[in-house]
Amino acid sequence: MGLNSDKIICDKKGSIATVIINAPDRMNAIELEMWAEIQKVMSKLSGDSSVRVVVFRGEGSKAFSSGADISRFAEERFNSKQAKNYASSGFLEGLKSVGSFPKPVLSLIQGYCVGGGMELAAATDLRIAGESSMFGIPAAKLGLVAGHSELKHFVQKIGPTKTIEMLFTGRLYTSNEMFSAGYLTQIVPDIEVEKTTYDLAERIASLSPLSHMWHKSFIDRILLDPSFHSLSEKDFNEEFDCFDTEDFKEGVSAFLEKRKANFKGR
Repeated sequence: MGLNSDKIICDKKGSIATVIINAPDRMNAIELEMWAEIQKVMSKLSGDSSVRVVVFRGEGSKAFSSGADISRFAEERFNSKQAKNYASSGFLEGLKSVGSFPKPVLSLIQGYCVGGGMELAAATDLRIAGESSMFGIPAAKLGLVAGHSELKHFVQKIGPTKTIEMLFTGRLYTSNEMFSAGYLTQIVPDIEVEKTTYDLAERIASLSPLSHMWHKSFIDRILLDPSFHSLSEKDFNEEFDCFDTEDFKEGVSAFLEKRKANFKGR
């Protein structure tokens, strides 16, 4: 697809694109340049109508991602000026490109999912993990903080109480704990993570991509403004636009004819 770099690899098969964090020798730590590559990949996938679902994963089975490369802190984030430059030079845009992506995004989690890796997975829509996977945000162990953009996804998904517990303790959490907290969609035996994730991706891809796009948009609006005070009449009326689409007509026809629908995203 022309989307690959050495450390961020995009592999497309049918309607599913897989974005691979390819740094297994460093537990798939995410360097600054890799965040910029993630932003580029997501931008191109957003405009590719043949892609209906994106799956994020780490190379190998030891880690989804261990987060930032701490060995590079001295040159990239050793004072506030450097830290601001780090955020504006790719990190925040990379994270935003995942969280605001208009199509379904899944995380296939094997092994450790820590720090920036956990923040990346939190920005995706659904997260499937193996039974032995471990999770944590050890920022306080380094005297760091997780910023507003990172914490937003945690507060939305697991609530403020669990988020603050994770930040205050800095400890690692099991898959069962993160499932109970609402962070994980599913826990499966380690050897079944890949199959389960791609089976789910295939099911999602078989349904109306327009429905998925609108549902993501509506949920984002509800989270941003539960009172709906900021929503315009145009925003409200958008929920009726689906009735004018080819996908709606195809879906109803397929249901009545007892066949599988062939959605075109139109």
